[in-house]
Amino acid sequence: MTSQMRRCAVSIPSNIAEGAGRLNTPEYKQFLGIARGSSFELQTQLVIAKELGYGDGEQIALADGLCNEVGKMLFATIAALKEK
Repeated sequence: MTSQMRRCAVSIPSNIAEGAGRLNTPEYKQFLGIARGSSFELQTQLVIAKELGYGDGEQIALADGLCNEVGKMLFATIAALKEK
C-alpha cells in the first residue's frame, strides 16, 4: 500500500506543475482536477490504512489533514479559474 500512497502523493504536485506548464487555462484546470483526484485517492488509501491498522495512527491523521488542506487549495484554485 505504501507504494500506491507514494505514487498518489507524487502525482499531486506533478500534475499541478504539468498543468501550469501548458500555459493554457483550460488545460491547467484539467490538470488541477487530476491532482485533486489524486488527493482524494490518497485520502482514501489513508482511511483504508487506518482501518486496517497499518502505520502510526498519528502520522496517518497528520497526512490526512495535510491532504485535506491541499484538496481545499486545489478546489479554491479551480473555482477561481472558472470565474475567469
